[in-house]
Amino acid sequence: MAAGWCDVTDQSGIAAQRASALDIPNEDAELIERFADAVWMERGLAANTLNAYQSDLGHCARWMVESGHGGLLPASRKHLLAYLAAAVDQAVQARTSARRLSSLRQFYRWALRECLIDLDPTAQIEAPRLGRPLPKSLSEGEVEALLGAPDIAHPEGLRDRAMLEVLYATGLRVSELVGLQPGQVSLTQGLLQVVGKGGKERLVPLGDEAVEWLRRFLGDGRPRLLAERPCPALFPTRRGAGMTRQAFWYRIKKYALAAGLRGQPSPHTLRHAFATHLVNHGADLRVVQLLLGHSSLSTTQIYTHVARERLQALHERHHPRG
Repeated sequence: MAAGWCDVTDQSGIAAQRASALDIPNEDAELIERFADAVWMERGLAANTLNAYQSDLGHCARWMVESGHGGLLPASRKHLLAYLAAAVDQAVQARTSARRLSSLRQFYRWALRECLIDLDPTAQIEAPRLGRPLPKSLSEGEVEALLGAPDIAHPEGLRDRAMLEVLYATGLRVSELVGLQPGQVSLTQGLLQVVGKGGKERLVPLGDEAVEWLRRFLGDGRPRLLAERPCPALFPTRRGAGMTRQAFWYRIKKYALAAGLRGQPSPHTLRHAFATHLVNHGADLRVVQLLLGHSSLSTTQIYTHVARERLQALHERHHPRG
């Protein structure tokens, strides 16, 4: 079972705690636990995804009880439409409503398979239309300024420079970056073995600059940080523990300020910059998809919009009739 999830024997106790925490009936809490266990067994979803399902279903169950509709299983299409409409009245973002509806769809499809209901009440409900915001990115000059911000005279600065170089060279998710171990790196081949979402593995090329900075960090910075202490993480802190996502985000924020960059770039901003710059320089979209670890090409296609926006801006700025 997934870490943090109960087995069948103590499921009722965990469900009772969850019911109390979410202020929902015990039967709904037990259903949510059963559903979460089932989808984890079927698809091996990450803990964050399971927690999102729980939160969304608990929110809906509480609303159903407060509105006098009984709970999750008795809910009809009419009740769910009223629930989603109430979210609109409360100015809930369309993306949040879409996520909640997606969680409900997964739940009711499972309930239908388990013969807990006769009809799926979400079957005829359309998801709210979402705009497609362009991801925030950095220009190539801004990336260079950010990469040059750490003070490489200190082991922490050498570590941070190596992390930034790897992030920009590979487009890793920040969780993938901080979770790297030395055994996943091949400097001779210039490759990383990355474990992404759903436990899927992929090989990502590093590029000469990232290889060189990793070599410098592994030969000098990492031994100085660890002082012969064992640590499984490729990028440890001075305390001998692995870098956390939050700590790395804070350090990027610090370096962005030192580099004079506008806004507050995050690790994900560098991931977007990696993909955008590849597309701008003519990379095939399917190659970018594989490098990013996207399961669907449609997720990667947003970078064609990014490239098109930049081309249009360049045309308007430099063409005499722009």
